[in-house]
Amino acid sequence: MRKSKWLPVAASLLLLAGGMALTGCNNSNAPAVLQESRVSLANYNKVSLGMSKNQVETILGPPSTADTKDMVIFKKTTYRYEDGQKFILLTFKNDELDSKDSNLSAQ
Repeated sequence: MRKSKWLPVAASLLLLAGGMALTGCNNSNAPAVLQESRVSLANYNKVSLGMSKNQVETILGPPSTADTKDMVIFKKTTYRYEDGQKFILLTFKNDELDSKDSNLSAQ
């Protein structure tokens, strides 16, 4: 019985293609359960009054919910971050953090 010399080449190409397909996968869209929660006391303490929305989002990521109201002389935006029972509530006047609250110290 004669062995084909193309079999090892085909097997190598198949392994190479499979390896390339696997390295193309990333974890950026993984479920939140697998990613570390950003709703933590440490991150809450990093956020300080006067920060912009972009600065806050650099620390906490995008909010779970956001609501903006035009108050005629300024815009009020409320960001709420939630993770189970834990929450962080941030209020911006225009683009500047005006107040912050959470229930993290009780956790």
